[in-house]
Amino acid sequence: MPGITDLDALIAQMRPMLDPKPYVFCTFVSKSLAELAEYEPIGLFAETEGVTAILPLERARELGLAEAEWFRRITLTVHSSLDAVGLTAAVSSALAARGISANVVAAFFHDHVFVPEERAQDALAVLRELTGAA
Repeated sequence: MPGITDLDALIAQMRPMLDPKPYVFCTFVSKSLAELAEYEPIGLFAETEGVTAILPLERARELGLAEAEWFRRITLTVHSSLDAVGLTAAVSSALAARGISANVVAAFFHDHVFVPEERAQDALAVLRELTGAA
């Protein structure tokens, strides 16, 4: 089944789901993607400056990185197409209007929004309001 491209349908059908685990964004200059795999990242991205890893808190602790800011993941449980236009903007704009930072990662089936842990419940409420208004 192909992903949805219509913005109104995406917003109306998304069901934001809050992951109970905290995550930490880390960067590594001297570790490869393969080396980082043992830490069970939920996301890896190679940048010129190093490899960014999104690690579960307990795995970040093993590396001495748990003091970094903690984030919670909200999955927009709607199958969005990689060709969809506007979902990231709509979600980030709604959160920005409430002063909540958003780090959006688009995967094949869903978009995932990482928000500061202390604002996770507020962010979930904002996204549910956005869906309810659609």
